[in-house]
Formats: sequence, C-alpha cells, structure tokens
Amino acid sequence: MIRVKVRSNETIEQMVRRFKKLCEKEGLTRDIKRTSYYEKPSERRRRKMRKSLKRIAREQF
Repeated sequence: MIRVKVRSNETIEQMVRRFKKLCEKEGLTRDIKRTSYYEKPSERRRRKMRKSLKRIAREQF
C-alpha cells in the first residue's frame, strides 16, 4: 500500500505529483490499465512469452 505523508511547506499539487510517481514506480498504473479490459488467454500467454524472451536477451548481453 502506497502512503504519502505531507512534507512541511508542500502544496497539495506537489504531494499528488509524488503520489503519482510512486504509483508508476510500483507498476500500479500499468496493472490497472492491463486489467481494465478483457485479455484473451492466448494474448496473455503471448505477452508473457515476449516478456520472458526480452528478459533472456537482456541477461545474455
């Protein structure tokens, strides 16, 4: 769970900006976007395969 405490002399806009950055860093926005629509099981497998291939290629170099 992401928590943001107000710093001294910090505006609401700055606090919201920090919160958004933390959400992006955690991958929360990506997960929400991915689950907001139906994904066929074959598409899910294809996405996972592409992700694993990228990871393997990155580890080799």
